[in-house]
Amino acid sequence: MKKRLHTVVIGLALLAALVLLGGCAYLQLPEFGGHPEGEGLQRVRRSSHYADGEFRNLIPTPVLTEGHSPLSVIVSNLMHPLDHLRPAQPVPAVKIELKALDKAQDTLVWLGHSSFFVQIAGRRILIDPVLSPFAAPQSFAVQAFDGTNVYTVDDLPEIDLLLITHDHWDHLDYPTVTKLQGKVRQVLVALGVGAHFDRWGFEPGKVREADWYEKLELGDGLAVHLVPARHYSGRGLTRNKTLWTGFVLESGQRRLLFSGDTGYGPHFKEIGQRFGSFDLAALDMGQYDPRWPHIHMTPEEAAQAARDLDARALMPAHVGRFSLARHAWNDPFERIRAASRGRPYRLLTPRIGEALPLDGHEPGFPPWWQETQQAAAAASAPEGQSAEAE
Repeated sequence: MKKRLHTVVIGLALLAALVLLGGCAYLQLPEFGGHPEGEGLQRVRRSSHYADGEFRNLIPTPVLTEGHSPLSVIVSNLMHPLDHLRPAQPVPAVKIELKALDKAQDTLVWLGHSSFFVQIAGRRILIDPVLSPFAAPQSFAVQAFDGTNVYTVDDLPEIDLLLITHDHWDHLDYPTVTKLQGKVRQVLVALGVGAHFDRWGFEPGKVREADWYEKLELGDGLAVHLVPARHYSGRGLTRNKTLWTGFVLESGQRRLLFSGDTGYGPHFKEIGQRFGSFDLAALDMGQYDPRWPHIHMTPEEAAQAARDLDARALMPAHVGRFSLARHAWNDPFERIRAASRGRPYRLLTPRIGEALPLDGHEPGFPPWWQETQQAAAAASAPEGQSAEAE
């Protein structure tokens, strides 16, 4: 009996060792990127936002509330599945010829989730492009909504500047970024994120890292500023070895803010005071959950942030393509519509892929997400009975 027990224990120990070794080998795949070292690590350590081996937010920001852990979140999600996390019908996206857009016309194209194509001051800028049909290490996880896989890297023109807000999988997409390598003239990222690009073969002179409130001058009066966000980082088992950021695009004609992932906090008022006002702010208002209230904004918090920024127009971000939290996929759109009534800004809700001219006369947009709901209701109605009759 003791001999059999001894054999079982040895077998379990060997199995555990194999699993551990396999996990370590898996984390060495190129998709997980690299780690700051050498001069890059020295730049990280010199940041006033870096202490005790990791980056810090401006105010205390626990990722999860007390009593919750990553394991408890996974178990709870499996034990209590929810409906409507994904649309029942394809999302009504639009595909335009991005290469044919007039570079002299300032234009914004939302590519879904937090991905944006921007033309401003004659430059073409790409922000957090995730053109893969998934936002995770493996294709079976965090799959894009049907209808949202509209653009590929081949559809993009030459890009003057690639901006990455942070290194989470739904913002820094390995397949997209590596395919973009020959199309991008310059890359601007927050401190530490350049290590991923180093491992992926980008020329060192092409990638620039910066800290909050540092800027890159692009000429012709165009500058890109890094601004604080309230979030965290990490692609593998380690956290906060790289910085997270928002971006301000500022030309002689207009000023735009792309918040990146962020919880609500006093940094919005600080940004508003530094820059004065914004023509448009694209703000995180999806993937919120009471278990992580500090790292993503609710739509109501985003509405308040737009006021803090003195934004003339507000656009939803971190929505519409992936489901990472336990709210209905269309909930952010409905809630921000309600929260924006009577506010001094205009709410802009273009479809994925739709061109938005940045000329101060942006058109109104219909609630396209309701079309998806209506199509799903019609499809589920009994034969011969309209959805309205239900």
